[in-house]
Amino acid sequence: MSDKSIDNAIVDPKTYAHVDEFHRLFTKLRAEDPVRWTEPEGYRPFWTVSKHADIMEVERQNDKFLNDPRLTLQTIEVEEKVKEFTGGQSKLIRSLVDMDNPDHRNYRGLTQAWFMPPNLKAISARVDALAEKYIDRLEAQGGQCDFVSDVAVWYPLRVIMTVLGVPEEDEPIMLKLTQELFGSTDPEMRRENSDFNVNTVTDFFNYFNALTEDRRKNPKDDVASVIANATIDGQPIGHLEAMSYYIIVATAGHDTTSSTAAGGLLALMQNPDEFAKLKSDPERYLNGAIDEMIRWTTPVKHFFRTAAEDYELRGQKIKAGDNLLMCYWSANRDEDAFEDPFSFRIERSPNKHLAFGYGAHLCLGQHLAKMEIRALYKELLARLDHIELAGDPAFVEASFVSGLKRLPVRYRMKRKAA
Repeated sequence: MSDKSIDNAIVDPKTYAHVDEFHRLFTKLRAEDPVRWTEPEGYRPFWTVSKHADIMEVERQNDKFLNDPRLTLQTIEVEEKVKEFTGGQSKLIRSLVDMDNPDHRNYRGLTQAWFMPPNLKAISARVDALAEKYIDRLEAQGGQCDFVSDVAVWYPLRVIMTVLGVPEEDEPIMLKLTQELFGSTDPEMRRENSDFNVNTVTDFFNYFNALTEDRRKNPKDDVASVIANATIDGQPIGHLEAMSYYIIVATAGHDTTSSTAAGGLLALMQNPDEFAKLKSDPERYLNGAIDEMIRWTTPVKHFFRTAAEDYELRGQKIKAGDNLLMCYWSANRDEDAFEDPFSFRIERSPNKHLAFGYGAHLCLGQHLAKMEIRALYKELLARLDHIELAGDPAFVEASFVSGLKRLPVRYRMKRKAA
């Protein structure tokens, strides 16, 4: 593989849809070029950071490595179209993940309590009931289904929409827009005639504009009401920031959990001894299995950071203004951070994966995600007699947030306890 072909493969969405190909590439990078100056065709250059320790070193220093102005992989062509559309701004939205302090700290604080364990206890019974509902749906499919499209995308969607305050009848549009946003580089998922997400983001804004008006007139006990009526330093938050806040909660709040739920099931089917162990004693093994599913799938594949000052990382001279691509999926297979990282082990301990990020930007929804997966698998394991693949799995062609888009399965369910 030439240097140029390596650089192009790092940014190619197809690389992320072919798991073995991705891991061959990044295993080589970790061993030979862990902080790599990367100049792919059609993209602005950057450093590719592929090792666990290096990503932690960068992430813990959020004063030296900033989220703004570059956060995700986009072609130069798309970047220029976004700037033209926004009048010079580099991004269509400005959410928590785009912000640095003090804005990040202030905006995160608006909803943080909603996603912490004490508040989540109040909705745990609802989450358990939803998990039962969707495993009922699995049983109703008659022994064969696509676990992604029939179960995995809908269950966490309903949970986060309950928290956010979006009615159930609007979930299909939320799912469609999320898949268009995160799957914009996948031919099966992107919106036609919208090659830089502007129509998708516009639809999100239009929807949440109406929701904001309603919650200002009729506030409820939900996150939408918090966002609609939020103030910082006595002033209402900006329109762009409010719309972006809705979008990050609505999209990241379910798509990543869907990817873990489906990808975890595939990993269990591909590792029958681990699956048998988990089924033998879910109470003992489930928490560890969930962390291993999250490490294994790593739904958020990357974020960028931008150096605020000159810095040396693993012998490479990073200049102020340079961009660094934090490759989380690679970090979660790092041989120096995990024993036998390419083995799926539900008893892996410690499991210091970086799938939720690290440092100030540690994922706000991590506790909710784990609670959802735990509820779903607790119900699934209690009622599943047998499951196997019924066709070839397929992954989304996307370098930012991605996972399975198809998981055909064949199964038998036990009789449901009265």
